[in-house]
Amino acid sequence: MKNLKSIQHKVGSPLVNMGPIKLRQPLPTQGIENVDPFLLLHHYGPYAISEFNNPFDLGPHPHRGFEPITLLFKGEQLHRDSLGNEMLVNAGDVQWTTAGRGIVHAEGPTKEFVKRGGELEGIQLWLNLPEEKKMMPANYQHVKSEEMNVIQNDDKTFSLKIVAGEQQGKYGSIKTQTEVNVYTLEASENGNMGVEIPKNHQSLVYLLDGEVLINDEATLKKGATQMVTFNHDGNSIHIKAAQKSTLLILSGEPIKEKVAQYGPYVMNTQTEIMEAMRDFQQGKMGYLY
Repeated sequence: MKNLKSIQHKVGSPLVNMGPIKLRQPLPTQGIENVDPFLLLHHYGPYAISEFNNPFDLGPHPHRGFEPITLLFKGEQLHRDSLGNEMLVNAGDVQWTTAGRGIVHAEGPTKEFVKRGGELEGIQLWLNLPEEKKMMPANYQHVKSEEMNVIQNDDKTFSLKIVAGEQQGKYGSIKTQTEVNVYTLEASENGNMGVEIPKNHQSLVYLLDGEVLINDEATLKKGATQMVTFNHDGNSIHIKAAQKSTLLILSGEPIKEKVAQYGPYVMNTQTEIMEAMRDFQQGKMGYLY
């Protein structure tokens, strides 16, 4: 076993109100403003979607200066944006939007999914961009579940899907703008696995469902402690599952720049935030109806 990273923070995943819906927000939370370069982590659902209940339908809205990412675990969503993309995102798929200088997008359950009903669950992740890339052209990447590389342990009790970055010589399909790793992990009861994490990366593990033990030190359990962050020491983490579990593992090289954030914009100064608001109002981020 390589040197384990020591645990820095252990936090829950409290429910917060976002308009008509409630979702879990472990980041930011009390005592943790961000885990640079990760700015926000929202865990939405599982919602029972039907014609009588469809709370997660986000109409057209803008972004600038960062990368909003959706990892869908249950259900299906339709993505539309001002670049002309219209994509069906199924369970296990990932949509990775580089907002850059500006994009307008919308996402929500498809009409067909609402009509037949089912569970919807996902992660919305905000990944910061460095100052030099905040005004780059917007871009959208969609990777299907079956297109991602997967690593399993010897007894196949752990299945690690590489969304972005690298693990054990295998790589994710997403082209990233910064040095970052994004993995999802499905674990069976009594399975255990080590995951390599660069020493210089900020990193975290978030539990969506189940119960696991991290580094023989911290228990993650839904409704209790659901996220741990790590110090810049060691180069691996160890996970042991007490029951069937689903996790998100993130690591990234810190950007270490000033963050100015307002609503859907993440820049370096308040002046740039005001410019973003003006540019959106003037249609410079495109249109979506």
